[in-house]
Amino acid sequence: MTKVAAAAYPLSPLADWADYEAKLSRWVGEAAGAGAGLLLFPEYGGAEIATLGGARWGTDHFGMIDAITEGLDEANRILARLAASHGVHILTGSAPIREGGRILNRAFFIGPEGGIAPVDKLMPTRWEREALGMQGGGATQVFETALGPIGCAICYDSEFPLFSRAQAEAGARLLLVPSCTETEAGYWRVRIGAMARALESQFWVVHAPLIGNNDWAEMVETNVGAAGVYGPPDLGFPSTGVAALGGREEPGWVIHECPDEPVARVRRDGGVLNHLHWAEQDARLATPGRITLR
Repeated sequence: MTKVAAAAYPLSPLADWADYEAKLSRWVGEAAGAGAGLLLFPEYGGAEIATLGGARWGTDHFGMIDAITEGLDEANRILARLAASHGVHILTGSAPIREGGRILNRAFFIGPEGGIAPVDKLMPTRWEREALGMQGGGATQVFETALGPIGCAICYDSEFPLFSRAQAEAGARLLLVPSCTETEAGYWRVRIGAMARALESQFWVVHAPLIGNNDWAEMVETNVGAAGVYGPPDLGFPSTGVAALGGREEPGWVIHECPDEPVARVRRDGGVLNHLHWAEQDARLATPGRITLR
């Protein structure tokens, strides 16, 4: 694996595409300059595309989604150029988009040699379903990269263990968790989910939150959190499971080396062997017993 950078990222109203490119160039350049080979932007980090030309959307969620969808290809071209020029992999900030008759929450995984693949949120939140009519994407995916196999769980997806477990069983030794949460409780739900996924699958989990307040769109009005890198609290990892943690609502990168060797070692010879013992659950869960106490 490699050095990974997780962004605690604030949105900005953008005047034009040059403004967008200048901002992303600063962010990517800073992380790459610190030696990071994999950069993670947060959920809804792509929403600022909708502000080009000074647009303010208020409660017009669907107008905002259309504006994001229209600008998506150009944003990806800019990020692909940055990935190539710095030799890094980038998971872009996700955003709600239209695809055919559906609204999806989509990010893109971009490689330094021009490869690009969509990454869809699988499990929309209640608000996304009720306010946006959002649908979940297809199946779980593992991205085969020069850095090794990488999984992704966008925000609420990290609270459902079987998604991440399927990626671990397909070879992922690192899970990316971009998030957007407007409350303290929401941040902790995602953080606890991320740490639980690190524990049960015994791999690295990298968490990048959206932060800051934005009066130009209700959809992203308030955002709280801290970037972090987590692992199983066992052999070769911190006893707290927290490998690196940024400040709350503090913009910038949290950068941490995430090598494969500690993952292989803890799965092979840890104090506990959650990854190995996972399958033992199946026989005990197949037919739950019912016991009546009187």
